[in-house]
Amino acid sequence: MKRVIIGLSGGVDSSVAAYLLKQQGYEVIGLFMKNWHDDSVTISNECPWLDDSNDAMLVAEKLGIPFQTVDLSEQYKERIVDYMFHEYEKGRTPNPDILCNREIKFDVFMKIAIELGADFVATGHYCRKAIIEKNGKEIYQLLSGIDSNKDQSYFLCQLSQEQLAKSLFPIGALTKPEVRKIAMELDLVTAEKKDSQGLCFIGKVKLPDFLQQQLKPKEGLIIEIPKEQEIFNDNKVNFDSEEEKLKYLSRKIDYKMDHGKIVGKHQGAHYFTKGQRKGLAVGGTKEPLFVIETNVEENIIYTGQGKEHPGLLKKGLFVSNDELHWVREDLAIKVEESLPVKARIRYRQPLEKATLYKVESGLYVEFENFQSAITEGQFVAWYIGEELVGSGVIS
Repeated sequence: MKRVIIGLSGGVDSSVAAYLLKQQGYEVIGLFMKNWHDDSVTISNECPWLDDSNDAMLVAEKLGIPFQTVDLSEQYKERIVDYMFHEYEKGRTPNPDILCNREIKFDVFMKIAIELGADFVATGHYCRKAIIEKNGKEIYQLLSGIDSNKDQSYFLCQLSQEQLAKSLFPIGALTKPEVRKIAMELDLVTAEKKDSQGLCFIGKVKLPDFLQQQLKPKEGLIIEIPKEQEIFNDNKVNFDSEEEKLKYLSRKIDYKMDHGKIVGKHQGAHYFTKGQRKGLAVGGTKEPLFVIETNVEENIIYTGQGKEHPGLLKKGLFVSNDELHWVREDLAIKVEESLPVKARIRYRQPLEKATLYKVESGLYVEFENFQSAITEGQFVAWYIGEELVGSGVIS
């Protein structure tokens, strides 16, 4: 009998995933990951991991599977939290959920599971895995979940073939209502529990509150850039090569204070991210103000009015070689090659038509349509059909 260790989070998805694995004849063991107990950073007055751990234990009891807790807080702090603070300090916006999957669940946790004799590690993600044969070799595919409202393949965009080989996603072929229905029928304590919000595995923390405990407030200016500003005039630009055009489409506009006017003050540019609307506390504008750029060195936030502000819209982005990852290494393109794909730059964004172009230093993604708030530090993931084939951190 094959042994599967499932990450029981205390939520409905992993609870039902554990039940399905048992039905399929696996020997199932539930493991709860405790990822935080640093008293120097208060997460919230509540202690959600205790409630979650308790719910996970009750589910394991109900399903008749062994259960234990593993403390991964040291690795979590080092690999996720410290990385996040470092990125925000640089004015970039990391995605903790993707990092958590790559660094914790499918690395640290997976190694522990294998040491405990597991053949596979399972999670409650809404995605699917398939196996194909190519040149006599097995290749693992990461496919989107059947439930398009819940598809979580994007969060797993950094997984490798080795990690996929050892992974199972039991609920990927179900919809959320179907998962809840199974949990209700089994009378699981998690059946009607709301989906967790906040940081991956930390719980009910609001990111700005979390950041403010580490990154000190520092007053700076909010500058509004008008839509008609000359820096947005693309008509005068001619390109000598395809790469020059891509470089231009992906460029970061170097805003200056004299491009606009001062409209307010903020408490730290590193608390803000591109596309953000809330928290600016500037009124009196015809359309709402959005953050179009942050400059953490000079501690300035540049804003613009309305969702269609040209400072928010871009057709291209760049991923450097050291941040480029192919789930399907056999499909990786070589320098000067291109590949039509569909891509997304955030979770739940509908897939958009795009073309990948490989150059010496990395990879350009050129979208057919303008994308809003392409943000450094976030992940772009690209698909062929329903298969996620690669991803990278936006430079």
